[in-house]
Amino acid sequence: MHPTHTPARSPRILIVPVLFTTTIFLSASLLFFVQPLFAKIVLPQIGGAPAVWTTAMLFFQSVLIGGYLYAHLLTKHVPLRLQVVCHMVVWAFALFFLPLSIPAGWSYDATGSAAWQTLLLFAAGVGVPFAVLSANAPLIQIWYGKSGGPSADDPYFLYGASNLGSLIALLAFPLVAEPLFGADRIGMGWTLGFIALGVFLFLSGACARPVGGARPVAAPAPARPLSAPQIGMWILLAFVPSSLMLAVTSKISTDIGSIPMVWVVPLALYLLSFVITFSHKPLLGARALRLGFLVALGVLGLVFTKVFGAHLSWLGVAALIASFLAVALFCHGRLYETRPEAAHLTAFYVIMSVGGALGGLFNSIVAPVVFDGLYEGGVTTLIAALLVLSGRMKLTPQVAGMGVLFGLAAVLPIIVAVETFAVSDRVMLSLLLVAMIGIVAVLLRNTLLAAAIGAATVTMVGSTFIPDDVLFRDRSFFGTHRVNNEGSLRLYSNGTTVHGAQRLADFGGERPEPLYYYHRNGPMAQVMTSDQGVAAVSVGIVGLGVGSLACYALPHQDWQFYEIDRVVDDVARNPDWFTFMSQCAPDSPTHLGDARMVLAQQEGLTYDILVIDAYSSDAVPVHLTTHEAMELYLSRLNPGGVLVYHISNRYYAIQRPLARSAAALGLAARIQHYPGNLANDPGDSPSRVVMFAKDGADFGAMAGDARWQPLISDGGRIWTDNYANLLSILER
Repeated sequence: MHPTHTPARSPRILIVPVLFTTTIFLSASLLFFVQPLFAKIVLPQIGGAPAVWTTAMLFFQSVLIGGYLYAHLLTKHVPLRLQVVCHMVVWAFALFFLPLSIPAGWSYDATGSAAWQTLLLFAAGVGVPFAVLSANAPLIQIWYGKSGGPSADDPYFLYGASNLGSLIALLAFPLVAEPLFGADRIGMGWTLGFIALGVFLFLSGACARPVGGARPVAAPAPARPLSAPQIGMWILLAFVPSSLMLAVTSKISTDIGSIPMVWVVPLALYLLSFVITFSHKPLLGARALRLGFLVALGVLGLVFTKVFGAHLSWLGVAALIASFLAVALFCHGRLYETRPEAAHLTAFYVIMSVGGALGGLFNSIVAPVVFDGLYEGGVTTLIAALLVLSGRMKLTPQVAGMGVLFGLAAVLPIIVAVETFAVSDRVMLSLLLVAMIGIVAVLLRNTLLAAAIGAATVTMVGSTFIPDDVLFRDRSFFGTHRVNNEGSLRLYSNGTTVHGAQRLADFGGERPEPLYYYHRNGPMAQVMTSDQGVAAVSVGIVGLGVGSLACYALPHQDWQFYEIDRVVDDVARNPDWFTFMSQCAPDSPTHLGDARMVLAQQEGLTYDILVIDAYSSDAVPVHLTTHEAMELYLSRLNPGGVLVYHISNRYYAIQRPLARSAAALGLAARIQHYPGNLANDPGDSPSRVVMFAKDGADFGAMAGDARWQPLISDGGRIWTDNYANLLSILER
């Protein structure tokens, strides 16, 4: 007998999956690397608000629909060879938009819609290359299905490789590329990668044909048509993680800063959830995913209802991110479980992308119009809770009545606490609200639909009885705004940070006393009341706040303000909320728009003192802190003028990059860390201020004031418009 031999596998069979995996990996890497890259490029043009990234994500998700739809139509109606030719032509056309840059002549219009201008800017700058990349994932999977490679009948495994490439690229941007290279060099590297992708696309398309000599196979049975409930569930399962990712990003960006690292982490976890779940052998079972999902809903409910305070601690950030990941894993695991046959692959991806884009549309366009605060996270959490309900559950009058009855009964303790015992502590009442929701859920645990209705009843009815001390609340593209009374003070908050205060006793008077960062004991007041401040004729203030500094203005002085957010100007100039502007500088103009862009256009306008005080919550406006920005400010100073930066911040040592630029420019630099005196005066808060001048003598008596210490450069890399690394200035 002759020994049997296992037939050698064709080298082509071995090479094909490697080629296609490499192609989809490279394409996905470029796709997700370009998102933080282009957002970083455009930030100097449109400011550093968290909404910039949310709106950018809406653009990317919308273009993703177009790319998937293009791939769907191309593979359904165009012969295979023409598919490859057509896609290579589109790829070649995208080369005309490289390297990535701001379109010539583009400028931000402060009177127009910021969201719409952001969308148009992204469309003009990166729209075509991104559209090409968006189409590749479904196209490459379809082509692989026609290549005769292993598992060609179920090419969904390539989507895992795609998301792994996306994940690596996202993490590489803030951790490797941004700290080591400037935006120009990163952009050039991306351009070379896009060119290399064209070669891999061509080779993959060339392999998209049945393997020669292979035995004919029986025609597959016709795929079952997609049903409306099936499509609706896919849209919902895609909507929830997309919307929640943006809500989590907005919350963290508001508290920590609108920077690529903050944007990247939630998006990277979003992609990681695809890598983990879109696999023939998932790492986590259905029971573990469901348990994690239920725990995450509870944590998200606590965070978005601000039970533990409006501002996130680092522990709160970690809990928020982990909870988001648990929700994304559950939703994307359900998506993979309910995926259709390969014949509907492109349609499946189109539907998924529609759900994702609807999440982006809800967060970036609908929510700012409908809500006056960051409420979309809570709304999406409630929608996500519906996913635990079984499709077999029927809503009957008995079930609905039971839920409403138990919910109303659970609200009674809250009503009694507020109306009978005059409890006004929001944290205590919020905890009571959460406890009542938990009790309803436990009592109705055997009827989940009734439990959901009961919990919703407690939430909606109970929250109306929790006292709200907010006098004014609004939301703009650049952040959330709140005016409320607290003790003897009226406060204005942007995001989670107080940006101005006025004593209630000062209303009705002629000249209110500046408080908080602008208290008369603090460094900002020291500058304004110094000999240099009194002698100044022209004063420029970048960042209006509530106009506290205006009450240091003297009759002979010309004060001008710069503010990117019209809502801030409206608040500051409304005497019903604050009277600093109306009493102290009613005729001083406010120049709306990004201060750096506006100042650059104001040739010939110079100041004796120029103050940079532009912050959105605790976010750092990087483009106002770079070397080029400092050079611009210096060009707007009169001889002997003083440049002042207010850099109070919870997380970042902003003085480090400023000191480096000052040293390079040969400037005299001073810094003051003012401890405040809140124990004796609730309006005397800590602050940190730096000031620069071309000669130390320009500081006058402040040069010898022991409270103002010399600011010495640490010798680190200078921040420029091309390079800035926020991770390097985190407070130690």
